[in-house]
Amino acid sequence: MKPQLALKVDVDTYRGTRVGVPRLLEAMQRHQVQASFFFSLGPDHTGRAIKRVFRPGFMGKVSRTSVVEHYGIKTLLYGTLLPGPDIGRSCADIMRSVRDAGFEVGIHCYDHIRWQDYVAGKDAAWTRREMQRAVDRFIEIFGVAPKAHAAAGWQMNRHALRLTQSLCLDYSSDTRGTHPFIPTWNAEIVACPQLPTTLPTLDELINREGITLDNVAQHLLHLTRNPPATGHVFTLHAELEGGKWMPVFEQLLEGWRAQGYDLVSMRSYFESLPAILPRHEVGLREVDGRVGTLAVQL
Repeated sequence: MKPQLALKVDVDTYRGTRVGVPRLLEAMQRHQVQASFFFSLGPDHTGRAIKRVFRPGFMGKVSRTSVVEHYGIKTLLYGTLLPGPDIGRSCADIMRSVRDAGFEVGIHCYDHIRWQDYVAGKDAAWTRREMQRAVDRFIEIFGVAPKAHAAAGWQMNRHALRLTQSLCLDYSSDTRGTHPFIPTWNAEIVACPQLPTTLPTLDELINREGITLDNVAQHLLHLTRNPPATGHVFTLHAELEGGKWMPVFEQLLEGWRAQGYDLVSMRSYFESLPAILPRHEVGLREVDGRVGTLAVQL
């Protein structure tokens, strides 16, 4: 059996949904690969991320990844000087087109900035309210309940993990790690498998330690040359790989194919896993190339 590499697409913004998603859909159909798309379903408040300017490392990341180039000035003003467009209401047809093309769809979040910036410190009521908003909007758009969740910015808390179980999700992909597992939080078992992102993302790598757009594909392919028993999960972003970094993404698709990988959706990857998975604690840790702490498999 071929090793599997699951493609997970995080869609953070209105622009990413309208522009990046159709471009990725076309590229994936042309390369005959599968993937899973996780949508931000409520308002685009990207401009409110300006508050992160005071976090250590944030300005360095902004300068490394040319945020204005990828997101555009309008996106960076949504929620501050410009009203944030409602992504789910404005882009429902695009989201349904992804499903209709045979790709898996799931929840990324309702309000990306609110979830990413605040969930780690919020209580059960706040967390349930935010996740329920996303669930309700997903049902409104697709007519069925969601079966998968991938947290914005890999940000979670204990209450959010519990909700992945109580919402009867088949799996969730909210963490960084090395292999699929059953999560625990302070030794409390959460009966919803976690399929962590196992590889660094392009924006974590580019313009660090000599890695550039010209050699980042080769760097990632070096990391995947020896497939682990449980394969890999690679997270890409509609705003990046669906935009100016599309050529790098296509290099990766060709390279992974040459390495013998089957490029699959998260659903297919999940269905190939053994019935019994190991248990691992989830904790908040720093990840190279990211600002702040993320939910990590320990």
